[in-house]
Formats: sequence, C-alpha cells, structure tokens
Amino acid sequence: MRRLRIALAQINTTVGDFDGNVKKILGAIDGARALKADIVTLPELAICGYPPEDLLFKPQFIQANLQSLQKIVEASNGITVVVGFVDSDGDIYNAAALISDGKLIGIYHKMYLPNYGVFDENRYFRAGKECPVYVVNGIGIGINICEDIWYEAGPATVQAYAGAEVIINISASPYHTGKGESREKMIATRATDTVAVFAYNNLVGGQDELVFDGHSFIADERGNIITRGKQFEEDFIVADLDIESVFRARLHDPRWRKESPVLEKTGWRQTKTVVSQTQPSGQKPPLKPHHTTTLDPVAEVYQALVLGTRDYIHKNGFSKVVIGLSGGVDSAIVATIAVDALGKDNVIGISMPSRYSSTGSVTDTKALTQNLEIKLQTIPIEKPFQAYLDTLVESFTGTKPDSTEENLQARVRGNLLMALSNKFGWLVLTTGNKSEMATGYTTLYGDMAGGFAVIKDVPKTLVYKITKYRNAKAGFNLIPAAIIDKPPSAELRPDQKDSDSLPPYEVLDAILTAYVEEDKSVDQIVALGYEKAVVQKTAKLVDRSEYKRRQAPPGVKITSRAFGRDRRLPLTSLFKEW
Repeated sequence: MRRLRIALAQINTTVGDFDGNVKKILGAIDGARALKADIVTLPELAICGYPPEDLLFKPQFIQANLQSLQKIVEASNGITVVVGFVDSDGDIYNAAALISDGKLIGIYHKMYLPNYGVFDENRYFRAGKECPVYVVNGIGIGINICEDIWYEAGPATVQAYAGAEVIINISASPYHTGKGESREKMIATRATDTVAVFAYNNLVGGQDELVFDGHSFIADERGNIITRGKQFEEDFIVADLDIESVFRARLHDPRWRKESPVLEKTGWRQTKTVVSQTQPSGQKPPLKPHHTTTLDPVAEVYQALVLGTRDYIHKNGFSKVVIGLSGGVDSAIVATIAVDALGKDNVIGISMPSRYSSTGSVTDTKALTQNLEIKLQTIPIEKPFQAYLDTLVESFTGTKPDSTEENLQARVRGNLLMALSNKFGWLVLTTGNKSEMATGYTTLYGDMAGGFAVIKDVPKTLVYKITKYRNAKAGFNLIPAAIIDKPPSAELRPDQKDSDSLPPYEVLDAILTAYVEEDKSVDQIVALGYEKAVVQKTAKLVDRSEYKRRQAPPGVKITSRAFGRDRRLPLTSLFKEW
C-alpha cells in the first residue's frame, strides 16, 4: 500500500527576521523527522516573512534570504522539505523550494500573482511558467503557491493531470471574516475535480495590518477535510495519506482518459522529477488525533484582533500599552483585547474625565479595570482644557462654542497619552471603530493619536457582538453591563449622544458595508430601502473623511475591505455622488 506521511508546519514568521524564521523552520524539520514524516511543508515566503513589500527591492535582502535557504538545504537529511522563499534568476520570483536529503531538487515559481486588495505582487515578482511534478517515494507531488489554487484550470489541475496525486499549496492568505470557510469549500472542490489529495499550509500571525489565521488543512480526493490546523495559533499537523485511494478513485473517473487537452490548453511547461530520498528507517510512530473544529464567526474576529495586536506590539519591540478609557464600549473592548494579547501587567488604563464626563462613565471605568486587574491612572483634563480656552479667548472673540471646543478636549487627552508613551515607552492603543473611522466621527490628533488602532476595521454593531462573546467566554460581565447598555456618547458637550450626529448604528453599518466594502452607489443603496437623505449624508461623511484616515495608525484588518492599503482613494477628487 502506498502511503505518504506529510507534516504541515503552520508557523508565525516575521518579515526580515531571517535567523528567527530559519530557527522555526529547522525546528519543524526536526519535529517532522522525529515522526518519520516523508515530507514537511512550510508557508509561502516562510524564509523572509510575508509580505516583504519594498524590502524586495534591496539586493541584500534577497541575498540574506538565499543564504537562509542554504541553511535549510543543509538540514534536510532524511526528509523532503517544501519551503517558501524569494528566488533570484534574472528577476525575482515568489518561489517554493523542494529540498531532499541535503540537496535542492527543484524550484516552483508562483504563476498567479495577486494584484488586488492588499496585494501588490505584480510590483515585485515575475510570474512562473512551469508546472513541475515531483515523484517522492513513488508518489506524484504537485507544488504551487497561494493564489495559484484559486483558479479552476490553474497549476493544480495541470499538475494533477500530469501525474500528481498529492497537491501541496503553501500559502500566506490573510484573514477576513468568512475567509477560512470559503477556502475550505474552494479547495474541497479542487480536490474533487482533480481526484487528488490537497494539503494546504497557511501562514499564521500578524504583520502590520494583516492577520494570517493559519487554518491549514488536508482534503482527500473526495473533498472531505481529514484534518485541520488551529486558527490563529502556530500548529504542527501530521497525517498519513492513503495514495492507493486516489488511484482507485481515478480508475472510476473517465476524465482521466481525456487529460491531453487540459495539459495542452495552458501552454505551461510540465516536467517530472524523481526525488531520491533516504527512507525513514523503522516503523513510523503512531499519530495523535488532531484538531478538527473551527471557531464561530464572532470568536474568529476576536481571536484575529488578539493575535494582530499581540504580534504588532511584540514584533515592533514593545511590551506595554496605554489606553484612554472613557467608560464606553469601544475603549472597554480594546482594553480587554490588550489584556488577552499581552497580559494584565502590560496594560495601563488612563481615565481623563472632563466637565462633561458623567459619574457613570468614571465608575464604569473603575469597575472595568478591577475586572481586568489592570492599573488605572486618573488624570483630569479640566486644567489644561481651560488653559486652552483662556489662551484662545482673544482669537475666538465673537464666535460661539462648537466642535472646536469639543475637539480641544480630545486633543488634550491625545497629548497626555502621547506624553506617557514618550516617557515610559508604552504604545498608545487608539479606540475608534470602523463606523467612526468611516464617517470621520473622530478627532485628528485627538482620539486618533496613537500607535495601533485595534478596532479600526470593526463596525460598531460588531463591537457589541464581540463584547458579548467575551463576556460569555468569561462566564460573567467582564465588561460591565452598564458600559454595554449605555447610549454611545463622546461626552464632549452636555447630554451628547452619537445619535445626534449619526444614524442609528444598525442603519449606518449596513449603509457603510454597501458603500465602502461593496462599492454600491447611493442610488443602489437607496433601492435597498434606506432613506435617500441618510444615505447621501453617510456617503458625504465617508468621502470627506479620507484625509483623516490617511493619518490614522494601522489596525487589524478583519473585513473584506478595510480602510488603508485595502481601499485606496485619492484625497483630491471632484467625483461626488451626494
């Protein structure tokens, strides 16, 4: 019986950390060798980290990556390794190396280079033109990279018809809500169509605004998911594949007698290489059952925020964070995420009450910090706020109080948080959500001041959902009910409510999803049943706030289209729909 023991090393890499990345890769090779795996796989660009962006224009970066590859080649005795790296051959390629027994056997060049959303791979890489198949221990193996798998008549199909019984896809596929489920469905379909086993190895970890969720898995030739890796955690997935089952299934599938047109249609070159590998000696040790369940959608979002926050803080050399706590739900959930990401001793809350702060907001903040067991400092802003007003009294003569005075309070708070950051090296976490960022219901150099915007891609309605999820997980109101239940307010003027300036969040978020994420026109959104005046006002707020968003700190992407690198609009434009 032909069987293949395969290991998928789902690791968390850091861009440019060649020593750290190689250490993890070598550890995975050792782990796979100890379990007598025939082959071990690592994610896309695992050696240099993903995405390296314009570091790819630096020859020394490419060279360091190639030197690291050589260390992996030297450590591959007795096992076959598939690892992502940057190949340099007249141009540079997003590549996968097939290594075995101390030798570099072959290199696959990624053929489909994504250039949409957060991706810019056409900016950096040349596309490959070869679909190699490698024969490892008598088993046909096809290797491709991330985007290649999303095309029905892509490299995987060509490799399968050219003799590959197992398709290995190494990937760095960023998370957004629903992405994991759609990947599974798509790859299960590929497995069924090609009658091949698909081993999908995805990166895990945070890199700037992106979060990679792991969620590696293996689908058999019938499209059944036979094992999964954990979501948002490093993991090591090992499985024994029954290749005879693939052979039997193909005998009953007439498509395999009509493969020539498929192979000739693409014009891609097919090659086949027999890999000579030292067989692992002795009986293979038994494997433990592996993780097979997935998180529900709200839990996924929460874990993405925790991982993205933790990795941004730690990978950039910080250990502690500081958060302005207002007594509202946004700052409360940011503080909770920070505690889960960094530990309670590394989170400092700052209460900065003003003349407009309600008693409840102050007491709710204290209750929250007691529940989270984090330090709380109280720094009233009345004196500096009044000093600003006194300083500007002459300049403001003849005017009435308006948003200027409101924004002054937010900017005083921003200055205080940044002063604490400068003095103690604490990174400031901002607390604005996506609904606020979209409509400009934020203060530039005020509540937008900081180093990382944890929930900048989380709509307000989703903020409430993840808050309830976290309380349910805790088994009590970790975030006090009074914080969740109170009407949202910036508390910058007497009796202020968010609803004074914005539509109800249930309406606003639906309109924002249509306008920002789906690019629907004002008329199309109105046709969905929303009031025209409300839609026009929302669109106007979104368009006029682009300049603010350009100056916002990065934050975790969790929706299909986030502000920032995912949605790029000019600051100067006369195109208007409102």
